[in-house]
Amino acid sequence: MFEIKKKVIKKIKIQKIYGGKASPAPPIGPILGSSGVNIMEFCKQYNSLTQNKIGEICPVVIIVYEDKSFSFLIKKAPVSIHLLNVVKKEKGSKESNRFKIGKIALNEIKTIAKNKMEDLNCFSIESAISMVSGTARSMGIEIIR
Repeated sequence: MFEIKKKVIKKIKIQKIYGGKASPAPPIGPILGSSGVNIMEFCKQYNSLTQNKIGEICPVVIIVYEDKSFSFLIKKAPVSIHLLNVVKKEKGSKESNRFKIGKIALNEIKTIAKNKMEDLNCFSIESAISMVSGTARSMGIEIIR
């Protein structure tokens, strides 16, 4: 009848964590251990939920409660990772205004924007496309219209 709300004491964001490969080793172990979270339990749950994304970067937001229990939300890979996958490069340009690392079509940017829409802080697809385009330009990827 009544739902008891737990008190949140900490929110932890881990950006570089690979799907299906979470382990108590750094960086995960020290981050969660300092918060009192059961590291092995988190790793088991995370790995089971990301089995179909093995090797992909799957950022996570972990909410730690007062009784040391936790819940977490798995997000989609960063836009920069999606862009690098499309242009088949390892990393972006050091000087994006001088050296271009590749080209991307506008319809590919739209696809990435639609995929990431729930994680971005925008309300329209046009603003999401604008954000993805800005990331592409700052990485040295030329946009073909």
